[in-house]
Amino acid sequence: MATVNSVLRGVVSAVLTPLRGLPELAGLAVIALVAAIGMLMVYKLASNQDGIAAVKSKIHACLFEIRLFNDDIRAMLRAQWELLGHNMRYMRFALVPMAIMIVPFFLLIAQLQFRYGYHAMAPGQPVIVQATLGEDWEGKVPTQDADGIAKPVARLVAPAGVEVQTPALWIPSERQLAWRVAGDKPGDYRLSVKLGDQTFDKSFRVQQGNTHLALISPLRVGQSFVDQLVYPAEAPLPAGPVESISVAYPSADVWFFGWNTHWLVVFFILSIAFAFALRNRMGVSI
Repeated sequence: MATVNSVLRGVVSAVLTPLRGLPELAGLAVIALVAAIGMLMVYKLASNQDGIAAVKSKIHACLFEIRLFNDDIRAMLRAQWELLGHNMRYMRFALVPMAIMIVPFFLLIAQLQFRYGYHAMAPGQPVIVQATLGEDWEGKVPTQDADGIAKPVARLVAPAGVEVQTPALWIPSERQLAWRVAGDKPGDYRLSVKLGDQTFDKSFRVQQGNTHLALISPLRVGQSFVDQLVYPAEAPLPAGPVESISVAYPSADVWFFGWNTHWLVVFFILSIAFAFALRNRMGVSI
């Protein structure tokens, strides 16, 4: 999965690079347009278009019958029963293209989340960095006694331009080490969690304002396939006692005609709108 994610990061970055100069909403609209065209092409090739057209005609006929015979309870109930059956057949026709689209859409959404979903830290703005250890961490890292509790001997090493403002705080119940850090100036940095002779890195981004389409990774995960699928922004951590390293970046919203909301809501609204606007031009029944 790490190789797949690496390739996808490169492809998505190359595709999105020309959009960096556009306003955020305009760039997202271009992506939604391309996604809608791809969705319509899959729908046209993978679905039974004749069957969809026929069942839609039957659905319209049932709706017309309900309207026409609204004073005949028996006729209305029969039309509603038939309408239910036609809707079930319509859903069956849509099942195959939806099954084909779900994987690429999920991969695309996972990539876009780390370009639209978070704000990087501003210069001087403090943030919490956490390293979560695995359940079997004891015996794999050096420890010291702290009030009768075994505490990992750990430190966070930051490059020039980033200040580690606190020593490691150990939270035994969560198996977490936490530090507060702040960047002095914009840049892409690597933070290093040191556990004895083992080192585990994490990306850290500082920027002035919100740079459109910047890749921001709030969590670097371990070798789990599911974790890598959901958090593809960085290569997985090497095998060892560290389960994940996180940076608590704030969530970002997208302006959508006076309404600030999550980018995914805007993406789905625009994708659906484009799909319906282009369906006749592309000769697709949906």
